Formats: sequence, C-alpha cells, structure tokens
Amino acid sequence: MTPLPELEPLTALLGNRRIAVLTGAGISTESGIPDYRGPNTLRRAKNPIRFQEYAASPEGRARYWARSVLGWPRFSAAQPNPGHRALAALEHAGLIEGVITQNVDRLHHAAGSRNVIELHGALAEVRCLRCDEREPRAALQQRLLALNPQLREAKAELAPDGDAELAARWLEDFQVASCLACDGVLKPNVVFFGESVPRATVEAAYALVDAAEVLLVIGSSLAVFSGYRFVKRAHEQAKPVAILTLGETRADAVAQLRVQRTIGEVLPALAKALLGTSPRT
Repeated sequence: MTPLPELEPLTALLGNRRIAVLTGAGISTESGIPDYRGPNTLRRAKNPIRFQEYAASPEGRARYWARSVLGWPRFSAAQPNPGHRALAALEHAGLIEGVITQNVDRLHHAAGSRNVIELHGALAEVRCLRCDEREPRAALQQRLLALNPQLREAKAELAPDGDAELAARWLEDFQVASCLACDGVLKPNVVFFGESVPRATVEAAYALVDAAEVLLVIGSSLAVFSGYRFVKRAHEQAKPVAILTLGETRADAVAQLRVQRTIGEVLPALAKALLGTSPRT
C-alpha cells in the first residue's frame, strides 16, 4: 500500500474532535459520476440548465428531459465507493456529527450515513411546479420512455448530475411528461442554477457546523457559495478546516490542512486510524 504521509497530520487534526463533513462531487467521481469542476473535467464541462430557462422554455425542458432519459440509468445504478462507506462507519462510531452534501446522488444514504443534509436536493424525486405533487424519478423514467420509445436505441456519454451528451436528432418530436395530478410542469427535486437553497436546509447545515469542532471538506472546489459559506462559518468560529480534494479550492487560504490525494485512498485509511479497525464494507 502506498504510504500516506498526510494521514498522520489529518488524524491529529480530526482526532478527539466532533467532525462536520461537507462533500462535493469529487467523492462520487470514483463511483463513475462525472463532476463539473474537477481537474480532469473543467475543460470540457458545460454549464447546466438554469431554472429561469427550464421554467420558461418548453424547448429547454424537452432538451433537459431527453438528455436525462439517457443519463438516468447509469446515474441511478451508481454505487457507494470506499469513501462513502468510510464516512458512514465514522458516523456510526459517533465521530462524525453528520454530512452536508452538495451532491444529488443519494450515495451517502446508500452507504449507510444517517444524518445527511442535501443542500441541493436529490434526483431520485421529481415535483410539480404547480401543485407540488411528488413522483419517484424511476417511475417518471418509464413514462418518458413510453412517450419516446425511440430513445431506447440512443447512446450517450454520461455527464454531471445525470445529464448526458445527446445528438440533436434525438430531440426531434420529444414529448415531455407532465404531472399526473394536475398536468403541470415537473422538475427534478433539486436546486437548479439560478435557484436558492431552501432557508431551512441552510439553517440545518449551519447548526451541524456549529455543533462540530472541526470541518472536513471532501471533494469540493468550493467555487459555489452554497458550500463555501460553511467554511466561512467554521473560520469565523475559529474552528479548524481540513480539505481533502484534488486541485485548488476557494478556501485554501483558510484551511489548516490540505490533502491532495484520491478520496477513496485517504478516507478508508483515515477511518481505520480513527476507529482502530477497518470500516465496514
């Protein structure tokens, strides 16, 4: 096994302290889900659809759902990796207060984490913009395929957040499914660019940081303020911040410790060091 010289200072910083964790897309790339701002994806990443376009443009919604139909099977099939499982083991042992995640993939839940605050919601559910009726995304997938059987033959490359690269010809005559209750516009139950994180969610995340003694940031560049605000909160309270991610982050100047290694390599070793045993698999 490759030596991890950063493990000892990371263990020393986190040991005997109540830990709050903030995760970004980098923890899920090792489960096969692309990110927007990682060192290997920034050059080719495209900005996601903004809420204003989605709400106002039938063409924008058709483009979003056509691509989502192709991306959903692989996105929903993704499994937790050793990093997710290590965090769950640390929470079960009482060392982690909880996880604040910017991800929408529910992989923390699948790994066994219990106290998870989803800043941006989850793709596993859709909701109606008119009546707020909810529907599982898996059920909507079947309705979309029934309306657009031609897409069963399409092939596409997976993009971040369940999106997919789709040739324009597949968008012709695409039919968007509407709400079963009121025929209104359905939207993934996630925070789109241009929307705000619900206030109650932000306050719950602040409370988690307030209850902790150290903040561990994993797999996030912190480029988006929705996550960076929690580093600011910890820093204002003079709580140490450790960052485990590849590449530069917005908070490098205030971090007590930066670890630039793969998450699946570091977190299991960290869990073993803090627990004295290997995390459950």
